[in-house]
Amino acid sequence: MNIELLGFLAACCTTFSFLPQVWLVWKRRSAEGVSLGMYLIFTIGVALWFLYGLLIGAWPVILANGVTLILAGTVLVMKWLFDRQR
Repeated sequence: MNIELLGFLAACCTTFSFLPQVWLVWKRRSAEGVSLGMYLIFTIGVALWFLYGLLIGAWPVILANGVTLILAGTVLVMKWLFDRQR
């Protein structure tokens, strides 16, 4: 197996694993079971990986973490918004 393909598949799996969480929180209009602390720390970590990718010019790192940052950030924002509405 091509090592680049392996990395691409791994990035797709970890990145798109957030889609079900985004959909569930949006559909329920609730993020009650979502840990604010975990998502905050995780989102900061992903932002740092994204910045790292930019600094070294690694497109796979930039793309995977850019999409993950959007998805995890979306859950984080919905958590904040929906918790305020309760």
